[in-house]
Amino acid sequence: MIRPEEAKRLRGANVYLVGMMASGKSTLGAELAAQLRCPFFDTDVLVEQVAGCSITQIFAEQGETHFRELETQVLAQLSSYTRLVVATGGGIVLRPKNWSYLHHGLTVWLDAAPELIWQRLSRDPGQRPLLQTRDPQAALQRLMQEREPFYAQADVRVPIRSETSPSQLAEQVWQAICARLRAQPPCNP
Repeated sequence: MIRPEEAKRLRGANVYLVGMMASGKSTLGAELAAQLRCPFFDTDVLVEQVAGCSITQIFAEQGETHFRELETQVLAQLSSYTRLVVATGGGIVLRPKNWSYLHHGLTVWLDAAPELIWQRLSRDPGQRPLLQTRDPQAALQRLMQEREPFYAQADVRVPIRSETSPSQLAEQVWQAICARLRAQPPCNP
């Protein structure tokens, strides 16, 4: 459990969780926000609220480009606040403009193993528009290869190789964040 005095180390910065679909961003984000005692937002949920329909409907009726535009608008609005934990959509890292917003805080890449992601998606296939193909596993592999160089730009990388409870994962992420903060040069007065 993160103690309140430890949370002050973030100095009000937002924490942005990036990574592939089913990597655990939303579940971890809610847990991390609760431990840090700050608000939690999920960009996918906010996009659906703004659009008034599901992401699947946005993709089907208006296309991926429109979805990405809404996603950027939501991220821009969130980045104007402080002390938030934000779970982002898996493809948010693809647009350079989004990185200008992500760099307003600390980005954490939840680097889940491909087998773990596939296992989670198989248990709860849900509506994943980018995997609605004849070979969803190949589509997932292609997406992971395409996005990995972008995820690698995150400030912190947390490898996830097996199922971990949200509280254990929050502790792992917090330790990685603290290590990153210790590695940063001190601010000049």
